[in-house]
Amino acid sequence: MSTSYVIIGDGISGSTAAETLRENDPDGEITIITDEGEPLYNRILIKEFAKGKLPEAPISIHDPSWYDDREIELKLDTHVCGVDPEDHLLFTHGGEEIGYDKLLVATGGTPVQLPVENSDADGINHFWTFQDARAIREAAEAAETGVVVGAGLLGIDLAAICGAQEIEGNYLMRGDRWWRYALSLDGAEIIHDALRDRNVTPVFDSGVDRFEVDADGRVETAVDPNGEVYGADFVGVAIGLDFNTEYLHGAGLEQEDGIVVDEYMQTNVEDIYASGDITRFYDTILGEYAQNGSWGSAKEQGKTAGMNMAADGEEEAFRWVSSYSITHFDFPFLSFGHPTLGDEYVERKYSETEWRRLAIKDGKIVGGVLIGDLAPQTRFKKLIREERDVSGSTDLLLEKDVDIEKLAPSQ
Repeated sequence: MSTSYVIIGDGISGSTAAETLRENDPDGEITIITDEGEPLYNRILIKEFAKGKLPEAPISIHDPSWYDDREIELKLDTHVCGVDPEDHLLFTHGGEEIGYDKLLVATGGTPVQLPVENSDADGINHFWTFQDARAIREAAEAAETGVVVGAGLLGIDLAAICGAQEIEGNYLMRGDRWWRYALSLDGAEIIHDALRDRNVTPVFDSGVDRFEVDADGRVETAVDPNGEVYGADFVGVAIGLDFNTEYLHGAGLEQEDGIVVDEYMQTNVEDIYASGDITRFYDTILGEYAQNGSWGSAKEQGKTAGMNMAADGEEEAFRWVSSYSITHFDFPFLSFGHPTLGDEYVERKYSETEWRRLAIKDGKIVGGVLIGDLAPQTRFKKLIREERDVSGSTDLLLEKDVDIEKLAPSQ
């Protein structure tokens, strides 16, 4: 009898899991369920679409024939409303009951709404899906003034959209710099200058106290906690994600700011796995639980989940050094590993657009940020994977052309 696999979520993690399952179980029954109305698309490229730099065509990754060719059933516009682990069933809003032998949860998250007055007004945008990107592009093309909230990796995409669409933008940040958990002032100021060059003004120690709307309920201005008022034909908000787990209520899955899984993507409930942004996974390199929202990490987790589901056992552990790049400026930017988890940080600025910072924990590199010169990334990732002790090697690590062979060998 063939095994039935059900995957909730058709992002890169769920789709990769389905492809891996088909490769490892040619006879299995595979179903993907998604509440979106279109098959897998590239979440990385939708920001370029929203900037007006790309048409829709290159952003789609799979068309319906991709699923048909692999005998994968794809259910679009389908909302799962409950899971019964005991009977191995899930339920949809349409009243359908779907059985499974192995279930993968890969539903990601939903952008968090600002907890302030009028935060749901027309003209306030959140950036996550292709539909969001279409709405943002249309709104940005018509706007003259804009406000962006959220000083992180998603927020800067919205700021870059303002710049590309020639909006006079203000980027409101609660702290004294962009991505203050991973960058020092020296590194962040490179980003601030690049934003200013694109007519987007970073505003520090700010945020939003409330939005003001017109008679039709459309946003007009943003008022920060200092009483400053900013024109806002366009507003972009990116302050984090709420994970899509409400339909799992009563299923017994352990959750701690995400679904807890081991290095095999297994949850605490038999025959249920999870992968992608939604997971709090056991990181075999760190030796502790961690989270990561990068595209590459989600894809690799989907592959790991698929292999272990097909094997009905612990076939392969997830071991991955992620990276996240930004391509909005004249210089490249890349973060890798866990750049915010160090107990020590070393950094150096090499020019006005070149900077490096490494996060070190217990004598080992766990992550970092590179601006301007990304060439060392492969070497640093190798050190992370090898869990190499770099104690006392700060000067060597910060050499412009770092030679890791000079480091002491791993034990």
